[in-house]
Amino acid sequence: MNAAPTSGEARFDVEGPVATVTLDRPEVLNAQTPALWADLRAFGRSLPGDVRVVVVRGSGRAFSAGLDTSVAASILGGVSDAQIAQYQEAFAWLRQPSLISIAAVHGHAIGAGFQLALACDFRVVAEDVKFCMAEVSLGLVPDLGGTKRLVELVGYARALELCVTGRRVHAGEASQIGLANAVVPPADLGDAVGDLTAAVLAGSRDAVVEIKALIAAAGGHTFAQQEAVERAAQVRRIQDLAGLGE
Repeated sequence: MNAAPTSGEARFDVEGPVATVTLDRPEVLNAQTPALWADLRAFGRSLPGDVRVVVVRGSGRAFSAGLDTSVAASILGGVSDAQIAQYQEAFAWLRQPSLISIAAVHGHAIGAGFQLALACDFRVVAEDVKFCMAEVSLGLVPDLGGTKRLVELVGYARALELCVTGRRVHAGEASQIGLANAVVPPADLGDAVGDLTAAVLAGSRDAVVEIKALIAAAGGHTFAQQEAVERAAQVRRIQDLAGLGE
């Protein structure tokens, strides 16, 4: 199944339980626009219920170099809270509990590109990757959901440093500080993502959904609270496996 985007800035493919989003403007290093975000939002809303894994990748030499400079002026000319909320929806669906999302990142992942990678559950990165939260250089802030995930992954002090300095993080550091689940040679990126996808699909879908919800909630829970939700999840799983579920 292929879902045709309206902007032509990305390709959207669904094959069984795997959906693939390919940013497809290699001539501008897959720079992003509001039109692309509208397509991402629409694809997320229309995703078939049997999809379990979403892979996000970029064509050409980079994952995404961030906001397209050709539209930056119009955005900087004025944007409302409601408009930014729509832009955020383009990334937020990648976090939904029923999906495992994997960013296959190579080359530049700058600004909005970095935040798109952060929106995914996993980041498999090539050795040539360069992450950068560049919004500060424009006098802006990261506003596509990236700040919370960044803090969750690398901690407050490191996240603040990366955002206020806008410095680049290469593959070795990305692995060291927790941004990358795996680092591979560029030629092996597709195979590594395929292996991870297969490993996710090998597990029980319902168990994976419950586990993702448990892990996502853990940071805001005390041990007692987390133990309680673990118990409730396990009871649901055992009842389902025994044929006693609703």
